[in-house]
Amino acid sequence: MFEFILASVLLIITPGPGVLSLAGVGSAFGFKSGVRYFLGLFIGHNLVGFFVVSGLAALLLGSPLIRTILMILSSAYLIYLASSIAFSGNKIGFKAYSHIPGLKSGLLLQIINPKAYVVSTTMYSGFVMIESSLILEVLLKCLIANLIWIPVHILWLYLGVVIKSLELTTKIQKLINYFMAVSMISVVFLAMLTTF
Repeated sequence: MFEFILASVLLIITPGPGVLSLAGVGSAFGFKSGVRYFLGLFIGHNLVGFFVVSGLAALLLGSPLIRTILMILSSAYLIYLASSIAFSGNKIGFKAYSHIPGLKSGLLLQIINPKAYVVSTTMYSGFVMIESSLILEVLLKCLIANLIWIPVHILWLYLGVVIKSLELTTKIQKLINYFMAVSMISVVFLAMLTTF
């Protein structure tokens, strides 16, 4: 069990699209928007776990065409989120975006997020804990994963909100937003390099 917990911590704390965008939403749009986005990520995280455990993810991701389509969709969506965060400090630039990322945005990101599938596949298919009952093992892994996932993501949201609350100059806030956006786009490029 210790190996599973350690692996889960390392997999979940590694910066990916979810945590980076959550910190970015908290920094750019504040706590209330961040909490809605967090809830979407949480629901999506558990849906991805279900897709992996049920075999639906393997069925869909086994097709190179579907895998490529999901990579393109997730990349486009991450670039959209990154640009909305990057330009949030510039009211003229932000008016081009239809909404502030919320529950639906977080849910959508997790469902098309390649890292979420890699993490869930590693956690649910490795580290046998209860040989006699697959259902109990999955439930225990889900509980442990969520006990790690929730505080890690709340910490990232808090970091974003703290940055916003520091009342930094507009220039520094914009630089932070740009940094968050560039970090998210870097994740897109890394995912593309490993996929293609």
